[in-house]
Amino acid sequence: MKKLLLVVILPEFADWEAAFLTAAVKSIDSDYQIKYVGIEPGLCTSIGGLHAAVDYTIENAPADFSGLVLTGGNSWRTQEAEKVMKLVHIAVKHAVPIGAICDATVFLGAHGILNNVKHTSNALTELKSYAKERYNNENEYVDEQAVADNTIITANGTAALEFTKLMLEALHILQGKQVDDYYYFMKNGLYESLKRGIDIPFR
Repeated sequence: MKKLLLVVILPEFADWEAAFLTAAVKSIDSDYQIKYVGIEPGLCTSIGGLHAAVDYTIENAPADFSGLVLTGGNSWRTQEAEKVMKLVHIAVKHAVPIGAICDATVFLGAHGILNNVKHTSNALTELKSYAKERYNNENEYVDEQAVADNTIITANGTAALEFTKLMLEALHILQGKQVDDYYYFMKNGLYESLKRGIDIPFR
C-alpha cells in the first residue's frame, strides 16, 4: 500500500524549501506518493513564480497520510492559513511526522504546537513577537539549522538540506549511514563525496 506525504503550499510559498525533500522521496522510496495541498484548487504560485498544481484543497485532502510538510513562504500569517490546522491536528492526533520550515514554524508556534518539544525557527525574537502568549517554550528553543523532537521537525529558511535529512529519518526513508551519506553528498558535492567513497546515493 502506498504511503502518502502531503506537502502544503500557500500563495508565495518558498519553492526551494521542500525541493530537496520531495525529490529525494520520489527518487529513493517508490512506496511514497507526494501530493500537494493548497487553499484553493488549480495552481499555486511560489515566491519565484513557479506554478505548482494543487492536488487537494485542505477540505478534501485525505485524513490518512504518513507525513505532513508545511512549506515556508509569505502566507502563513494570513487568515486563510488557519485552515491548515485541520491537517496539523490530524497529524498530532495520530503521531504523524510534521515538518515545518521557515515561517511555517512561526505558524506552529502561534498554535501551541511547539510548546512541548525542542524546536527552532528563523529567530526566537520573531517567533515570540508573533505568537505572543500562545507560545511559552523559549527554554526549548534551539539555535540549530533544523531540530527534530518526537514527531515535530522544524527548520529555518536556510536549512533545506538539514530539514530534508531529518524528514527522511522521520519518514523512515533513510537511516544511519545512508542518510548521512545523502546529506554529505548534497552538502559537499560530487568530488568531495567521491574522495570519501560516497557514490551518488539516490540512483
